[in-house]
Amino acid sequence: MRRTWQLQDAKNRFSEVVNRALHDGPQAVTRHGKEVVVVVSADEFRQASGPKTSLVEFFKGSPLYGLDLKIKRNASRSREIDLE
Repeated sequence: MRRTWQLQDAKNRFSEVVNRALHDGPQAVTRHGKEVVVVVSADEFRQASGPKTSLVEFFKGSPLYGLDLKIKRNASRSREIDLE
């Protein structure tokens, strides 16, 4: 369960903030009433910031890559679009 901590409380009880991030999930920290940081476990951080793949790599990783798909295109006339 996500909990919100005021900065001063988070500083004073940092061990508890860390333990809750490990066991209960992300812990938000506010300064002057505004959320400024979120403490998360290292596993959650690695998962969220994992290796980024290009769009090409993403499609190559698809189980459909290499299949000869026959996709029928809609042959109806396209509509006019006013761009002004």
